[in-house]
Amino acid sequence: MIESSAPEIVAPVSVSANLPREDAQQTRHPQIVPYGGPAGGWGALKSVGRHVTHSRAPWKSVRSLLKANQDKGFDCPGCAWGDPEHGSSFEFCENGAKAVAWEVTAKRVTQRFFAQHTVSELLGWDDFMLEDQGRLTEPMRYDAASDRYLPIGWEEAFTLIAEHLSALKSPDEALFYTSGRASNEAAYLYQLFVRLFGTNNFPDCSNMCHEASGVGMKASLGVGKGTVLLEDFEHADAIFVFGQNPGTNHPRMLGDLRRASRRGARIVSFNPLRERGLERFADPQSPLEMITLSSQTISSRYYQPRMGGDMAAVRGMAKALFVLEQQGEFTRAQGFIEAYTLGVEAWQAAVESTSWAAIEDQSGLTREELEEAARLYAGAGNVICTWAMGITQHLHAVDSVREIINLLLLGGNFGRPGAGACPVRGHSNVQGDRTMGIDENAPTALIDALEARYGVTMPRAAGFNTVESLAALEQGRVKTFIALGGNFTRATPDSERTEAAMRQLTLNVQISTKLNRSHLVVGKQTEALILPCLGRSEIDRSASVASQHISVEDSMSMVHSSAGIKAPASDALRSEPAIIAAIARETLSRTLPARGVSDPVDWAALTEDYDLIRDEIAAVIPGFDDFNDRLAHKRGFHLANPVRALEFPTVSGQAEFSYAALPAAVIHQQQSRRDGWLTLQTMRSHDQYNTTVYGYNDRYRGVSGQRRVIFINAQDLTRLGLADGDWVDMLGEPRPDGHERRAPQFRLVEYDIPAGCIGAYYPETNVLIALESHGSDTGTPSSKAVPVRLERSARIA
Repeated sequence: MIESSAPEIVAPVSVSANLPREDAQQTRHPQIVPYGGPAGGWGALKSVGRHVTHSRAPWKSVRSLLKANQDKGFDCPGCAWGDPEHGSSFEFCENGAKAVAWEVTAKRVTQRFFAQHTVSELLGWDDFMLEDQGRLTEPMRYDAASDRYLPIGWEEAFTLIAEHLSALKSPDEALFYTSGRASNEAAYLYQLFVRLFGTNNFPDCSNMCHEASGVGMKASLGVGKGTVLLEDFEHADAIFVFGQNPGTNHPRMLGDLRRASRRGARIVSFNPLRERGLERFADPQSPLEMITLSSQTISSRYYQPRMGGDMAAVRGMAKALFVLEQQGEFTRAQGFIEAYTLGVEAWQAAVESTSWAAIEDQSGLTREELEEAARLYAGAGNVICTWAMGITQHLHAVDSVREIINLLLLGGNFGRPGAGACPVRGHSNVQGDRTMGIDENAPTALIDALEARYGVTMPRAAGFNTVESLAALEQGRVKTFIALGGNFTRATPDSERTEAAMRQLTLNVQISTKLNRSHLVVGKQTEALILPCLGRSEIDRSASVASQHISVEDSMSMVHSSAGIKAPASDALRSEPAIIAAIARETLSRTLPARGVSDPVDWAALTEDYDLIRDEIAAVIPGFDDFNDRLAHKRGFHLANPVRALEFPTVSGQAEFSYAALPAAVIHQQQSRRDGWLTLQTMRSHDQYNTTVYGYNDRYRGVSGQRRVIFINAQDLTRLGLADGDWVDMLGEPRPDGHERRAPQFRLVEYDIPAGCIGAYYPETNVLIALESHGSDTGTPSSKAVPVRLERSARIA
């Protein structure tokens, strides 16, 4: 098969002007057909085949997949699930295959493309169509007069950025956003440059997802990371899964859950929607399951709490456990609790004073269900609790995380194989970025270490997180924005307000691999730059190193190497470290002398050989001693977690039980008292990873050819006088200025979801999430608890 190096430009087909812009390219023949198969299996293989073919580079895609997550290969650009010792040629999952095919596509976005399409026209394209045009090939600069992007030289772009940054009244007028795609090496250089420049303004994708995990675990355990290794799943007697959908968001986890289930471990899932990946899984690498069309049951029990009800569910389990203890059917880990913890009595008092009526009302589960779950916990020797954004994207997320930790502490489930806490992070290095110092509220020890290493005073005041950055943008307190990856305007809440605020920027710089909406949201006075970078799968060469490697950290705190294996999409591409270093060199040569300081960093040398960056990391970041040598191991190395050694670096030096009260009311309870209102959780489709949309299908939920759907309970359809298949608009709470929040034209799909709760895909629904609705101690938007009401809408096919 011959792969085209210059594929034709694909423009969207013409559809009704009455359709919303995100709907512009969806098929005219959408279908809703319940999916009968298991997760994985032949359905996954067929999907991989379709996406590999769609890339127009099928053989490149296949060859690349064979080196994904392999020794001397590249780390999958998808999720952060851990890698085993590499014993298989296939260490990728369906959605990992989509991510790789998306990156190695033969499609290209050249200056010819931008010459044919204005920015105003491209704003009418949906997320899929924008990224589906292919890889960016050269740096571009927005020209307001023609409303087009025009080519710009790399050095001219770096000079332009430096001129804007050095002209600011204060470094705090700049924002530096980071996506979880960035490597450890890129993230370290980024935070070093920004702090030498003089600010801690690091809005980060982690602010919008797992911030509550870090805050809650640090308060309880002293460490804000998961405490388990991948091997612990081989020794767990029970695995409690809260608020996550591994079948779509981290499918490789299903292999570990499958093996645990097959050996008899009890997997207990709490999730509002019935998700196929938590029900049944057929391993595509199992010849027997593929030939016989059989599958493995994953969850032995599946509970469906209402949105925001997980904390109450865990409290109900604890209340039942204390009763079982009185009856001699459960024994708490008394020795462990006495030696290593504080506050169990206060927590028990809080649990016992919470009524079953309050627990049932808030959780949406019955007392009998929670007593059953408690007996499963009581009967397990080693317990792992895992969770994701179904827990963390709520106003009371930190208390929910700490309640899960309380449950683990009660059984002494730390410091031994098969037990511990496992927050399942999203993007492949989002945890590593934080380890490297991408933190708007940097620890004092990090600033001390940076100052000692480089001899320059660093800023210590907290910077802006994501929602604070949006507020500062809206208020005109920020003038420049640089994004190291990601799609900021589509990832953030309150879409209309976000875009209006972004149009006020004087400089908008996007370091990207593909075109997305964040490149197009520019104002008349905005200088906008697109700086195209290498992808994870591409060879990164320098004058002295034929193939550079970078490193990433997974959800299990394993740090391992990644090296690209295919030629870059364009000779004009530069690596993320090289782009960051060039911006830093040009900017700091202007700003540091004004402070009477010379630049202490040889940026060119660092990007010529990433071993030198790792030497800098080893000198500053704890746990990275002998970084280069340890990284040479085929699985990398583990960043030691003191909790595994039963050391708890809290203020008290012990693990601390939380005894917070349940919220006075969670969102689903509040909406139940408002006529016609429902609670929306935003979520991904199966053809999606974060804001990247690979297609219009959601196979496991039975949806094909469309994204504008609402999953709704049959009782709510009857109560609201609606029917399966009706088209509606969703309206959220009005904005502070009185302007309505509206997401138009969604098709209702009857689904197994608790009454009063609905689900729909983001980013189409981010317009409904109020900027002010976020965890007070995390800044994480409450994307899993959005109050909405429905209005009938006209649908023009």
